[in-house]
Amino acid sequence: MLYSQQTFLVAGLSRSGIAASEYLLSRGAKVYCFDDVEDGSVAETARELGAKGCVVIHKEELERRAAECDILVLSPGIPVDHPLPVSFKRAGKRIIGEMELGALNLHCPAVAVTGTNGKTTTVTMLEGIFQAAGKKSAACGNIGRPLSSCVKELGEDGLAVIEVSSFQLETLSSLRPHVAVVLNVTEDHLNRHYNMENYVYLKSRLLKNCAESEYAVLNYDDPIVRGFAEKTKAKPVWFSLREPVEGGYPSEGYFCYMGEKLFPVAELPLDGEHNTANALAAICAAKLFGVPNETIAAALKSFRGVAHRLQRVGELDGVNFIDDSKATNVDSAIKAVKSVRGESVLLVGGKDKGYSYEPLFDAIRNSGVVHTVIYGENAFRILGAALKKGYTAVTLCRPFDVAVRVAFLTAKKGQNVLLSPASASFDAFRNYEERGERFREMLNVLTAEKRSGGVLPPAEDGVAEE
Repeated sequence: MLYSQQTFLVAGLSRSGIAASEYLLSRGAKVYCFDDVEDGSVAETARELGAKGCVVIHKEELERRAAECDILVLSPGIPVDHPLPVSFKRAGKRIIGEMELGALNLHCPAVAVTGTNGKTTTVTMLEGIFQAAGKKSAACGNIGRPLSSCVKELGEDGLAVIEVSSFQLETLSSLRPHVAVVLNVTEDHLNRHYNMENYVYLKSRLLKNCAESEYAVLNYDDPIVRGFAEKTKAKPVWFSLREPVEGGYPSEGYFCYMGEKLFPVAELPLDGEHNTANALAAICAAKLFGVPNETIAAALKSFRGVAHRLQRVGELDGVNFIDDSKATNVDSAIKAVKSVRGESVLLVGGKDKGYSYEPLFDAIRNSGVVHTVIYGENAFRILGAALKKGYTAVTLCRPFDVAVRVAFLTAKKGQNVLLSPASASFDAFRNYEERGERFREMLNVLTAEKRSGGVLPPAEDGVAEE
């Protein structure tokens, strides 16, 4: 790619768009940037990029300016069937994503992790293991730090630990990880990918460039993921919660790899079988990079989880507040309600993603959830699923702030208020992180009101439905 002789259009000015723009400018490219969202933060980002040398374009000039560009760098938040990428495809022009830009310029080995759930936890585990082993590693990709912003610092002797989403896989074709990890595949993002077949295909794309000298760490317990072994040249290394495999598994209360015992499962600080599976996947990948058992064990025994994933954020009047805002699909929320100890009032809702919520209420019946507060844009869809399953311990209140208040007022001393939304956050927030931070802020608001002697009535000025 001859950067100085080509004009790029970066569409979408989130973290990935900013990183792509800055990287392209550093390579001497002419860069146009555009975002159809016109709120204050996007406008400020556009001004900053303009000051660095980008040509900021507006809606009314998009068609004309796009015709001047050779390559479209598409944000993961913009689907490939959006009119803008469709126009580039019809013109025979190249469409890439920020991660593809990073992959084209990555000169060090990589381990890449995908799956419906557990990606961020596994990538964070791996980063901790590799750093404990003295390797110059960086967690990047969908975890928050764009790959293109890490390329220079990693150089040739680093190790990229990359979280890859299905959105990123739509425009990713050049990544060739030494170890590719697929954790699981369950229903998610069907509003974007239309059907499960497309979603499964995208997840399998992570393996398409792997050669015989590379490895695919696959979940033996997931029949979809197990089938991926037939779609790659990479050598499969399995992990399983249920049986000994050629890879990682629990046995006699220990984490094991290829017959070797590493450390007791009970010493992993995180609860839940899903976290045991994440740890097994991380163990497999780390062993394939030659990390010693004692280093892996020490790193995992000191691991304390990731933000917004079953994170205890505080307590008020004996009620624990647990932030699981990262549970943006049903399967992740099911894992949460099965893992949290004690009884809980569950907060669920947000932006619909096209799947059924009925399995969540099947799981709730066999969990510690005593009441569910439903909020958000998809509130009536979730309520319909609850009623269809005969589950009536629900309260419907759509603004998020009001829902948190109601959940607290419903919970009894010794119970939890568990935010595990089973939905995207985009009805009222920019991302799941912002939703989780607002949950924490509401705990602070409730605490202040309690101290001042307030009765904590539902507020009239909660986050507005969008």
